[in-house]
Amino acid sequence: MAEALEYYDSMGRHISELEKNPADERALNELFRLMHNLKANARAMGYADIGEVAHGMETIFGLIRSKEREFAGSIVPVLFAGVDALGDMIRAVDENNPTPNVEALQANLDRLVRGEEPDIEDVDNSDENANRKLELSDLVYIQIKKLDHLMNLVGELIIDRDRILTLSQEIGSPALQTAATHLFRIADELQYSVMDARLVNVGSLFNKFPRVVRDVATAENKEIELVLNGQDIQIDRNILQIITDALLHLVRNAIGHGIETPAERQKAGKPARGKLTINAQTERDDVLIHVSDDGRGINIESVRRKAVERGLTTAEAAAGLDDNAVRAFLFEPGFSMAKEVTEISGRGVGLDVVKLAIDSLGGQLRVDSVLGQGTTFTLVLPTSIAVKGALLFELEERSYAIPLMHTDSVVSLWPDQLHVVGGLLLAEVMGENVPVVDLRRLLHNSDGPLPLATREELRGRQEIIIVNYNNRKLGLIVDRFLRQQNIVIKPMSKPLDTIDLFGGVTVLGSGQVCLVLDVPALTRLFLAKRP
Repeated sequence: MAEALEYYDSMGRHISELEKNPADERALNELFRLMHNLKANARAMGYADIGEVAHGMETIFGLIRSKEREFAGSIVPVLFAGVDALGDMIRAVDENNPTPNVEALQANLDRLVRGEEPDIEDVDNSDENANRKLELSDLVYIQIKKLDHLMNLVGELIIDRDRILTLSQEIGSPALQTAATHLFRIADELQYSVMDARLVNVGSLFNKFPRVVRDVATAENKEIELVLNGQDIQIDRNILQIITDALLHLVRNAIGHGIETPAERQKAGKPARGKLTINAQTERDDVLIHVSDDGRGINIESVRRKAVERGLTTAEAAAGLDDNAVRAFLFEPGFSMAKEVTEISGRGVGLDVVKLAIDSLGGQLRVDSVLGQGTTFTLVLPTSIAVKGALLFELEERSYAIPLMHTDSVVSLWPDQLHVVGGLLLAEVMGENVPVVDLRRLLHNSDGPLPLATREELRGRQEIIIVNYNNRKLGLIVDRFLRQQNIVIKPMSKPLDTIDLFGGVTVLGSGQVCLVLDVPALTRLFLAKRP
């Protein structure tokens, strides 16, 4: 609706310019584009009557562009009447009113296309149009950098709000506590209002893929049916911008690697035309975007052999890895299963680029595949990157935070519930053996490998946070769990921004600066230093 009303406003402006200067090619081209887009969007949304009028207008503007007609004589009032009718029809949809009767207009448009003279009396609404009220659009366009600045200011306000609330509780003044509680509510509402202003439909990105899929499929000599779902799901515009290249890579990857040629598919008993689905849905506070194909699937054994060839693991260790652990190799830098270099694949740009983009948002990338049936990549994204849910904990009397996106669970275990295998602590959590490491050792250890773990060095109940990254779980021993809360993450200043173990900082209500741990970096550090 917003886009259609914007088109209508532009049509009125450009057709007036064209009347003043019929040779104005810029105005003519813009009118043709507006009619074409309105036609396509109206038909896609099921408003066939708007689509038909826009199609007739587009055809006539096309004839004027090609010099087969002139913007003169009876064409002028008919096209002006057409713009007015489109405005009335769009407003009728917006106000849920009956569609205006445009049979006479449509008949005149058809006559003009055939080169016949229309009946001007049918379109002469000059008295009615002269008394038409002016209407302003409900839309206000704001540059994204202005919203970013506003979000930063709100972040500062949230930090100070928490500090004021804590101080009011310490002082114990009822009047101050009432004012602090009111400030808390107003700041909370302001925060979510600003976050809401940054939301856009994922359809603004999804709707660009039909052409992409068509071009890639043509280059690969494949037949692809694209299915889009969930275009109305909303997400922070900055997040959508960051994942654009990642989503493009996954789509090209699905066509280049996943879906077979028509001949291969028919030989496997599949339809010659492959199916590619891009779907968005919400799950609690996250947005999930699925890219699914019905292609050949991921051959786990081939990935296992390739990982050994690349030196990413030993043959003995690879043999004991489960399917999820093997698929995790797909996200290693430069890892590619392409047998030859094409425009689409095999150029050394692998899924690690996609993973890095998702990691930068604090999101997750999952992959599920069935050999011979297809593959699904799932992007788990936060709705907003400004405010994140986090688990706060203490280590050596200092507070730290871990984003909930990467927090699987928290457990308290006695030393005899932990096992030592090859110098590594293991905990059985929900039927799964999870490696465990003391977080202080991981943060403060030198460049060498971690020392061999023993149960004797553990004293009392161990508080463990189980984090999950790239299908790998890791238990982090901390001193004390604090609480779960939403935090505003601020970037680290130079030169601390080079320490990749920390994703930023936040300020707690007590005024204490709290470091936010980066789970992907911690996981990579553990894998590099494990004994």
